[in-house]
Amino acid sequence: MMNGLKSKFSLSVLLAGVQWLFFLFTNTVMVPLSIGHALGLAPDEIAGSMQRSFILTGILCIVQVIWGHRYALMDGPAGVWWGLVLSICASAPAMGLDLGTVAASLTSGFILSSVLVIILTLCGFLKVLQRIFTPIVMGVYLLLLTFQLANTFFKGMIGYDQTGKWDLSLAGLSLFIIIVVALIHIKGKGKFGQFSLLSGIVVGWIAYAILFGSQGGAGNTAAEGTNLMWQWLPWGTPGLEPGIIMVGLIAGLVNMTNTLTSLIAAGKMYQRETTEKQYKRSFIFTNLFTILGSCLGLIPFGTFASSIGFLENTKVLRRAALFAGSVMFIFVGVFPSLSGWLAKLPLSVGNAVLFAAYLQMFGTAIRSFQGAVFNPKTIYRVAIPVLTGISIMNIPASAFTEFPPLLTPILSNGLVIGVMLVIILENVVRWDKYETKVSEKEMKNSTPQPVVKDKAAAPSSAN
Repeated sequence: MMNGLKSKFSLSVLLAGVQWLFFLFTNTVMVPLSIGHALGLAPDEIAGSMQRSFILTGILCIVQVIWGHRYALMDGPAGVWWGLVLSICASAPAMGLDLGTVAASLTSGFILSSVLVIILTLCGFLKVLQRIFTPIVMGVYLLLLTFQLANTFFKGMIGYDQTGKWDLSLAGLSLFIIIVVALIHIKGKGKFGQFSLLSGIVVGWIAYAILFGSQGGAGNTAAEGTNLMWQWLPWGTPGLEPGIIMVGLIAGLVNMTNTLTSLIAAGKMYQRETTEKQYKRSFIFTNLFTILGSCLGLIPFGTFASSIGFLENTKVLRRAALFAGSVMFIFVGVFPSLSGWLAKLPLSVGNAVLFAAYLQMFGTAIRSFQGAVFNPKTIYRVAIPVLTGISIMNIPASAFTEFPPLLTPILSNGLVIGVMLVIILENVVRWDKYETKVSEKEMKNSTPQPVVKDKAAAPSSAN
């Protein structure tokens, strides 16, 4: 099973592993930190959840690389669940629930949704999901995900705060980092071009330290030692709040589409079709780890579609690189001093590098539309879901306060609404009918007209 990992761990693989380490860390560190604060957890509890998150994420990536989907794709705290949990915590007062009840019910939602996904996977639901997830659906999903991530990281790299102001000096440094990453990626010869993201982090971190000092990371929480690292059921005994559990089941299904998109896109990058066994193993391992993580106070895991942008930028498809980075990430979780060192990475630097990495995912999304015919009628199949999703993303959360609290996490999520719209449009409207009719009409109109030779019928030149 490890044939693909038997190659020697050369210096290039080690450097690629370090690059993966920063990618894993940057995409993971803020999740337990923000959720811990949202649930009102003590600092040592947050530190413990952060260490558990690092360790389980690293182990899951290794399991997926060797026995699961066997692609160099990150599996970690799912973004869909992250946003859902934060939204439910913010809506708890409106629902008349205390944070303890919310946390306990979320644990039940995590476990039940994972059990449901495993059952659906074993019962052949993936074939239904694959039929629904056409190239158009996948393209719309990747476009909306690119816009969502780019918006998030753009705000982070310019120092945008809650008052609506941004830091011009941070923005200038971020622009410099993006230029460095782009130049190395475009102009870099040989293997040097594969390390554009790592180079951007190193150059950006040094420049930040010179200009602003050593502060600016995620805080000192990760550096704190804790005796609560392996606390069982830290969110309390699983509760049974029906509304939260129902929304959790929906989120679990949405998260399935995220994994499916990742594996389809990865198969194209690796120039081979993902097998049914790869899909099944991926879903089963991800959700088994989710059940374990739920009992340890972690949100559900998912395959990161954003890994596609990372791979597009670095061109390092070797699984050995992710394996090496995952091993390093486990060590970071085991030793709090290492977590504390990485936590000093300035957030604006990490955001600028990730912004540059995810630009490549835009190209992956556009390529998903190849072969489709767009005209004044068929453009709706993409324009309606994409523009609706982007519009919702740009509406502040406060605008959804009048909606039922449990529906708010879904209705306020532009990515989810956009994907739901494109799935409905693709399965309700026969777009091929409009492609044929309009294309024939266009061809007819574009046919050259015969030259009029009858002088009497020809228009007078005097006119």
